[in-house]
Amino acid sequence: MYAMSLGDDGAELCPLEPWQAGEFLAHIDRGREFIGQHNGLPDIVTDLASSRAFLQGYAEKAAADTGRIHGIRTDGTLVGAVILRTMDVAQGNAEAGCWLEPSAAGKGLVTRAARVLIDWAVEERGIHRVEWWVSSTNAPSIAVARRLGMTRDGVLRASYLYRGQRHDEEIWSVLAPEWRAGKGAGAWPGRVH
Repeated sequence: MYAMSLGDDGAELCPLEPWQAGEFLAHIDRGREFIGQHNGLPDIVTDLASSRAFLQGYAEKAAADTGRIHGIRTDGTLVGAVILRTMDVAQGNAEAGCWLEPSAAGKGLVTRAARVLIDWAVEERGIHRVEWWVSSTNAPSIAVARRLGMTRDGVLRASYLYRGQRHDEEIWSVLAPEWRAGKGAGAWPGRVH
């Protein structure tokens, strides 16, 4: 399997496929509570069958050119992922997302991985607008959106029902011209070339 370096610390970005369901489930189990603070994935991926089904759904999105999932690895261990949850090439819109195990947080892994995935979407697939939907209480994810050069478009008040409580969601976005200007101006310290 191929992998792309995310920098000098040995972190890599690589595709995730249905045959990796066991490893993916183990990753979710290690981070279940941490990931589940803001992300419903741990409520969906609960056993090997649901892990395989989740990854199969992304394999089908990749085949249909409507989404992608890539794992983040450190020292060969799967510790997180970045996704294009949705991708509409005809309209030029996509929604990016992420998650990490707690052991991998605070190292810039999501920012570096998301840059690679967003750059691919903009430059290879012609995506014009990439969105980042985030709970208003998820400060680390909001910080990633800022580091990616995104602008907060607005807040959807009490729009997200999660585990019995309503949460505000923020929508952040970056447009292709802004993306290109940011990377061309060297606005991304430590970015992957």
